[in-house]
Parts: sequence; C-alpha cells; structure tokens
Amino acid sequence: MINILIADDHTVVRYGMTRIIQEILPEAITAEAENFSELLTVLDSRAFDLLVLDINMPGGNNLQMIDVIRLRQPQVRILIFSGYDEQIYALRCLQAGANGYLMKQSPGEDIRRALVTVLKKEKYSSLAVKQQLLDNMIEKRATQDNPLKTLTTREMEVLHKMVRGFTTANIAAHLNLQVSTVSTYKSRIFEKMGVTNIVELVEKWHLYSRN
Repeated sequence: MINILIADDHTVVRYGMTRIIQEILPEAITAEAENFSELLTVLDSRAFDLLVLDINMPGGNNLQMIDVIRLRQPQVRILIFSGYDEQIYALRCLQAGANGYLMKQSPGEDIRRALVTVLKKEKYSSLAVKQQLLDNMIEKRATQDNPLKTLTTREMEVLHKMVRGFTTANIAAHLNLQVSTVSTYKSRIFEKMGVTNIVELVEKWHLYSRN
C-alpha cells in the first residue's frame, strides 16, 4: 500500500493529480491538503510515502516548508509540483531537501515519470535542470582549477599591469583610478590568487594563463 499526500490550494490540480496517480498506481491511497496548516495536520495523522507539494500555497510559500515537513516525517519523499520557472527554483528546492521538481505545465508523461522516479527513491528533474546542474558543476570545477577565472574584468586589467611591473601609481594613472582603489584591487587579486607578494603572483600568472 502506498500513501500519497497532494498539497495544493487549487482543487483542479489536486483532482488532476489524484486521477493520474490512480491510473499508474491503483493501489495508492491519496489524501489532500489545500493550505500549509492543513498539510501539517494531515502529516500528523499518518505516515506518507510521497508528498506532492506546491511551494506557493496559503500559509507556506517558501522553502522552509521542506524543513518543517522533514521534522514531522523525515522519510517522506517530496515532489515539488510548481508553476514557478524550474530554471530559477528547481535547484534551490532540490538543495533544500526535495526529491524532485516538476513544473505544472509538464505533459502527462513527465508527471507519471516524476511520480514513479521519486517513489523509487531516486531524484527527479527535467533534462533542462540536469543540464543546468551539470553546467554549474563544470563552471565550479573550472573556477577551482584556474583562479584567474574568479577575477573580474577590472581585476584582470590591474593584474596584467602588475605582472608587467607597473607600480600602484602607474596603474592608477593608466586606468584612471584612485591609488586607493588600485590598492583594493591588488588585495582582492592576492586573495583570489592565493598569493602574498608580486613574485608569487607572477609565477601563478605564468602557470594559469596558459589554461
């Protein structure tokens, strides 16, 4: 027996999700909640295997709902079913502890796949979100591998002149900046590059500028 709770403030959404669940999981028992207060009451009544949750509902409307839900039922699988753009919210929800993120505009087949995937104790997200996650990982790895990629455009301009032997005053004059501003840039560059003097900076510049 599978217990599934559908939490959404729109009756038509709860009805539609219930019908889909009945089609693919005839043995499932469903319950509903139309606001966050009712959701917590239902959670306190019995254990659930899956919670289909809209993060924008009366009394909730934030990712802290996931923490509150986890305190009551740590084992429940949470599938966020939202109208919010997945490119903005999906990774945040997954990082906050959700097991899947699905947009309400998704076709029926994707809804079915999401339900089955999350119930199998796997993570679910669309191909677009998986690509976004992969891109973030690649970007993070590249930044870790080459500290030059953490520098801003202006910091790179200052760095180029530093490794060429320009003094702080010379750099300020060439870039039309205050001397104090250049000193601030130098401090940031040293910190990001992990060096303490110009000699170390030049060595790292030659090492990473080839990448």
